[in-house]
Amino acid sequence: MTIRSVGDDLARTGSYVVRALRLFDAYGDREAVAGKGRRLTYRQVRDQVLDLAAGLQERGVRAGTGVLVLAGNTIELPALQLALHLLGARTMWIAPIAGRTEIEQFAALSQPDLFLYDAVGKAEPGARLSKQLGHRVPVLCLGEGGPGPNLLAPRAPGAAAFRPERAGDDIATCLQTSGTTGVPKLVHHRQAFYEQILTLAADFVAAGNPLLRHLSHSPMAFASGQITGLFNLFTGGVLFLEETWDAGNALAIIERERINSTYVSPPLLYQLLDHPALATTDVTSLFMLNVGAGPAAPSRLRQAIAAFGPCLRIVYGLSEVIVVTAQPGLTEDPEHPERLRSSGTPYGDVRVQIRDGEGTPLEPGETGEIWAASRLAFAGYWGRPELTARTIVDGWVRTGDLGFLDEDGYLYVVDRVADTIITGKANWNVYTRPIEDLLAAQPGVRAAAVIGVPDEEYGEVPHAYVVRRAGEHPAAADLAAAVVAEYNEMWEPRGVTFLDELPLTIAGKVDKQALRSRWADGHRAGEHRAGDRASR
Repeated sequence: MTIRSVGDDLARTGSYVVRALRLFDAYGDREAVAGKGRRLTYRQVRDQVLDLAAGLQERGVRAGTGVLVLAGNTIELPALQLALHLLGARTMWIAPIAGRTEIEQFAALSQPDLFLYDAVGKAEPGARLSKQLGHRVPVLCLGEGGPGPNLLAPRAPGAAAFRPERAGDDIATCLQTSGTTGVPKLVHHRQAFYEQILTLAADFVAAGNPLLRHLSHSPMAFASGQITGLFNLFTGGVLFLEETWDAGNALAIIERERINSTYVSPPLLYQLLDHPALATTDVTSLFMLNVGAGPAAPSRLRQAIAAFGPCLRIVYGLSEVIVVTAQPGLTEDPEHPERLRSSGTPYGDVRVQIRDGEGTPLEPGETGEIWAASRLAFAGYWGRPELTARTIVDGWVRTGDLGFLDEDGYLYVVDRVADTIITGKANWNVYTRPIEDLLAAQPGVRAAAVIGVPDEEYGEVPHAYVVRRAGEHPAAADLAAAVVAEYNEMWEPRGVTFLDELPLTIAGKVDKQALRSRWADGHRAGEHRAGDRASR
């Protein structure tokens, strides 16, 4: 099946997918997607989109149909997303590594008309969720072995081809995020989000950048997976999909496949830096090593620059505005050493403002909440109009992050609003990121995270969780003293807990909610004794 065989009727759907399919038609037999020993060309992906759309249409999927998807990071998923949007369906993606409770909560919030899951990679959670949804929600499977028909099975000879119908401009994708609350929210993106990805891809190609060979560990359930996967396909690059993260395996793929682009969170970057194979791995192919999903310590960024060269690209964003700022080609600039702490300048069409608690814009250098506006911004939280109204104000998204802009327009993110520690009799604001960066730079420290904990005298004080380098034993008192020396006693961690690893969320961020729960459990059990306290 080809685009031409469908004819000009495709344009009647009103979908951005039509532009994407025309690109795939032009890219032809160029390699497009690789994963689990399989490789697809752009021609095959294009045909897959139309075949999946026909199969879904045959089973009653139309504009507005809510389709809940639970799947691993398989090579069919980009085509599936495009096929569903070509039909105008509302897609709702469950993070494949989410916990059972999160999956069940997300499914209940999404109110699907159809459940589609990976019967091979996600058989157990898929079957369990199918039972929870009951007979009211039909089931389709990606692969054999599930209770429903296999959507990937070859279609019977003479089966009806995809029939273009008006899908409208109000397509929807709902992605899972829990933020700092632990309660799933459905982040709703519309057609403008995908049209902007197409625009950014066209700009990237027009600028003469190399074709990307992108290694992705981010499934389509994450906004990072949506934008990196589709951006790479829209530019004509090759998308290499991996199901699970392993630093050694990632290094091996970078060398073997001459990967020139990938995306990692700071904890995963640290794993690459600390892996013994890095010293003997050829990473010279890297053009963009994107680091996002949280702040990276400058001390570790210096190591990364030395190890990988000037390919680091710092990215700041969130599910609600997937890319706010970027700083490509990161190097140590002797004229601006502070920029190792910066998240860069606004990306694409993004506008950034720093505002106070009343919503008034602040001057450069003043710290306040980061507000952002872009076509990449979300449309709201599905089914949560009150929360949407608090988050989107006159077209601007309140990120919930604190930061400031310098005179040159570089953004510096200092903390989450919810993570700010208000301490002392004068209600002094203490930010966790500067403490974390300082601790991570101390001898013997591999990573650090700081939370605010209750204190009878000061109301709230910092508590640090530190991961030591193998074979090294920095003392809690020395670490606290380093913070006091750099700042003052208000910033001093009143306790330091040493961990083998920091807990991570399903998106690869440091899980501060888990650290708060750990502290509370330890406090109730009397574990925070004098030996765990840094100095007081």
